[in-house]
Amino acid sequence: MLSDIEQSRLAISKATDPKKKSLLGQFFTPATIARFMAELFDQNSHDHCRLLDPGAGIGSLCAAFLDRWTSGGLKFKDVHIDVFEIDPFLQPYLMQTLKKYENIPGFSMDIGISDFIITASEGISGNLFVKPFPRYTHAILNPPYKKIRSDSKHRSALRRAGIETVNLYSAFLALSLSLLKPHGQLVAIVPRSFCNGPYYRRFRKFLLTRAAIRQIHLFLSRNKAFKDDDVLQENIIICLEKNEKKGQIKISTSTDDNFYDLTSQKYPFEKIVRPDDPEQFIHIPTSTALGSIALCKKVSFSLFDLKINISTGPVVDFRVKEHLRKMPVPGTVPLLYPVHFNSKGIEWPKPDIKKPNAIQHNNETEKWLFPNDFYCVVRRFSSKEEKRRIVANVVNPDNFPGMPSLGFENHLNVFHAKKQGLPKNLAYGIMVFLNSTAVDDFFRTFNGHTQVNAADLKQIKYPSLEVLIMLGKWSLNQLELTQEMIDEKLETITT
Repeated sequence: MLSDIEQSRLAISKATDPKKKSLLGQFFTPATIARFMAELFDQNSHDHCRLLDPGAGIGSLCAAFLDRWTSGGLKFKDVHIDVFEIDPFLQPYLMQTLKKYENIPGFSMDIGISDFIITASEGISGNLFVKPFPRYTHAILNPPYKKIRSDSKHRSALRRAGIETVNLYSAFLALSLSLLKPHGQLVAIVPRSFCNGPYYRRFRKFLLTRAAIRQIHLFLSRNKAFKDDDVLQENIIICLEKNEKKGQIKISTSTDDNFYDLTSQKYPFEKIVRPDDPEQFIHIPTSTALGSIALCKKVSFSLFDLKINISTGPVVDFRVKEHLRKMPVPGTVPLLYPVHFNSKGIEWPKPDIKKPNAIQHNNETEKWLFPNDFYCVVRRFSSKEEKRRIVANVVNPDNFPGMPSLGFENHLNVFHAKKQGLPKNLAYGIMVFLNSTAVDDFFRTFNGHTQVNAADLKQIKYPSLEVLIMLGKWSLNQLELTQEMIDEKLETITT
C-alpha cells in the first residue's frame, strides 16, 4: 500500500507551492525512510498498540507502521491510531490512505484536524475545559520545521505544558514524548540542530530526563533525505524509549534514503552525552570520529583549565556604521573579517572587498577593540563545500605595524587571554590543533550545521599548554604547513 502513497507524495510535492511548504514547515516522508523508521520499533510489553502520528501529512509514516503490523513484523492484538493533520488540502489524502486499512481486524482510528500543539498542550496542562489526552504506546513523526516566535500562541501553550523550545519540530517531539506511556517508543525524523547549541539546552534536558536514546541514524548527505523538496538540512532519525535506563546507543549512518551503505555501531551513553557536560550536547560519531581526540587522555583540558578565553568578535558592523571606513586612514585601526584570512595567512587591507577594512579608534569604539597582539581566530561560518568545518588562523601583530588596536568583526571567534593577546607559540599551537582532521571529525559528532560558535569550541578538549606551545614552535619552523603534516604531527601526541 505504501507504493501507492509514494506516488501521491511525489505528485503533491511537485504541485505544492514552495512558499506554502516553507510557511507550514511541511516536508513529506519518502517511502524508503518511512519503512526504515517503522522497522526501528521493537516488540515491547504492550499487547495493544495505540499509535500517535501528530503531523501525518498524507499518511506515509502510519501506513509504514501498519504495513509492518499486518505483515507480522509487530505482534499486537490490535492497533488504534490517532493522526493529526492541520492542512485541509492534505486531509482527503490522509483519509484515503487510512481507508485502505479500515477492514483489517483489530484496526481502528481517529483523525484530528485541530492544531496538535495547542490541543496536546492544553490536554497535558490539565485544562478542565479540554478532553484529557490519551496515552500512547508508540509515536511516529515527521514534524514540521519552523521557528516558534516568542510571542506566539504556540509558545504560550507549550509553556503551560511545561515545555520551553524554539522550533515546531522540537515542540512536536516534546509533546509526543510527554504523551507516551512508560516504556512507550517514539521514532522521529528531525533536524540535527537540537543536538547542540544554547537554544535547545532546555529541550535536550527535557528529552534526556524523560527517555533513553535507543538509536540515532544520521544521513551523511544533507540534501538527499528530502531531495524532492530541496531541503538542505542535516537530518537524523531518533528512536526513544520513555522512562528507560540509559544504556548503549546504536549509531547508524547512510549516505541517503536508499540505505545501500548502511553501517552501525553501538556506543555507551557516556560517549554520546558526556557526564561532565552541563550543556548535554548529543554527539553522533561516524566511523572513527570518537577515536584519537575523544578517547585520548593527553587531550583532556578545557579552555577554562588552560585559562584561555574565547569570544565572538564584538564588532557588529551595522551597529557602528558611522565609525567604519573603507580603507585605513589616520585615526583608524584594522577591522578584520573572515574574508581577510586565507590559507596563506592574513591579507589586509583588501581594497576590492565590499566590507570596510578599518574602524575609527576613539572613546566610543575602544570597548570593542583588542590590543594589537597574537590571537587565534576561527570563522563562525563555513560553506557547505569546504572540507573542514573549523578553519583557524593566527593574527600576527607584525601584519599591522604601528597599530595600537584591532577590531574583530562578529563573524569571527577569537581566542584570547582576558581580552589580551596570547603568547606567540600558544596562538600558533591552538591553530595547528584546531586545523587537524581529528578535531574536525570530533566537532562533527555534535555539530550538524556549518556554523561554528564560541560555545561549540568550548566543548572541545585541548592538549596541555606545554603541548600546544610545542605544536606552535613546531609549526613556526616549517616552510609550509599541509593538512597531512598537521595530522601526522597531532598523531604523535595522541598515540
